[in-house]
Amino acid sequence: MSRVAKKPVALPKGVELNIQPDSVSAKGPKGTLSVPKPAAIDLKVEDGQATFTTGDAALIPLTGTLRAILANMVKGVSDGFERKLELVGVGYRAAMQGKDLSLSLGFSHPVVFNTPEGITIATPTQTEILVSGADKQRVGEVAAKIRGFRPPEPYKGKGVKYAGEVIIRKEAKKA
Repeated sequence: MSRVAKKPVALPKGVELNIQPDSVSAKGPKGTLSVPKPAAIDLKVEDGQATFTTGDAALIPLTGTLRAILANMVKGVSDGFERKLELVGVGYRAAMQGKDLSLSLGFSHPVVFNTPEGITIATPTQTEILVSGADKQRVGEVAAKIRGFRPPEPYKGKGVKYAGEVIIRKEAKKA
């Protein structure tokens, strides 16, 4: 077994796992998530912990991957995930218009982003965007799409960046 797969997944209070022969679903206060599971991988829940076992040597790496995905699902349905984006630049603003995110990023037109199902977008200030949800992959994907409208450029550092992201700056040409 892989080292990751040997580690049990702790189930917090309020989270329950529904194990089917071909899938596993986690239900908690933040929602319900499910993932497909190969039939050769066994999942057991004992004493508030989920453990994985498999007899097929070819599925050992997949067992570790499934364990990591299940741990993220359990954390997502209990606490949720959040990514924070910052807008850097003169006139760069973000505002919510109903469920849609309207971005002013220096283009001749505003960029409108439709919020996908299961994701919550909030703008605490004009230069901050909070993307949150239960599914870690979808939260990261939505944050990457928003960042992709105007990635930070290396000369002035203007653009949409993740909170805490360090932009490596380049020196401008010398005359």
